[in-house]
Amino acid sequence: MQRMADATRAYAASSAHRSAREQEADVFRRANVALRQSATAGAATRARALADNGRLWTTLIDLTRDPQNQLPQAIRASIISVGLAVQREMQNETPDLEFLVNVNENLALGLSARP
Repeated sequence: MQRMADATRAYAASSAHRSAREQEADVFRRANVALRQSATAGAATRARALADNGRLWTTLIDLTRDPQNQLPQAIRASIISVGLAVQREMQNETPDLEFLVNVNENLALGLSARP
């Protein structure tokens, strides 16, 4: 229990020095690590990585569709379009991991870019 509390405090301290955009980019990078590792792992690891990636994109699409979202409409539409393409790919019997990783990486790069 103490280790978890220590890890939580350490993460909070390190997060305080990074922008929200950079933290969001890290979420996509972590999804990519799991997707890459799942390419050579067992079926359970792959299923978990794909499920996590699916939840990530479902959440992003939902947040982008939220009427309170302050992004310009054109950007919101583009994000939703990409998200739907990711979801369609993930419904395939054998999703193209390289495609999923590339999309996640491009989004992470966009979030990491200075506005």
